[in-house]
Amino acid sequence: MQKYIFIATGGIIGSLLRYYIKNIYIQNYHQNFPFTTVFVNITGSFLLAFLLTLFLGSVKIDPKLQLALTVGFLGSYTTFSTFCKDTMNLITDKRYGLAVLNLSVSTILGFMAVYFGVFVANKFITSILDRNKKTYPIKIIEKGGLE
Repeated sequence: MQKYIFIATGGIIGSLLRYYIKNIYIQNYHQNFPFTTVFVNITGSFLLAFLLTLFLGSVKIDPKLQLALTVGFLGSYTTFSTFCKDTMNLITDKRYGLAVLNLSVSTILGFMAVYFGVFVANKFITSILDRNKKTYPIKIIEKGGLE
């Protein structure tokens, strides 16, 4: 039962943060392109990759807190359904170029954010392990590729 409370708490925080970001006023911006949806999905992709790499590596936290951060917080913070709705709205409004741009930017930057999240987490883990003179048992990045 406790793990569900942790997930729900993370979900509340993630959804409130997404709502807050969605309602940030950007001067001279007239909602032609769904920047806020792209922003939350890219930052969420980075954070999920970063955290899961840490958790699979040498950083151990309570499994309930891990669920709160990944399933709860990031699950409600990121929004695939809004991404799809925004793209469909662009198509319905006959803004085909912006629809393709949204699909392309979100997908490409999402993959780049995941790669960068893994890369940064591995650098973080390596710096911690170098200080502790330990070896890292999982090979995640070598010669620029994910493994």
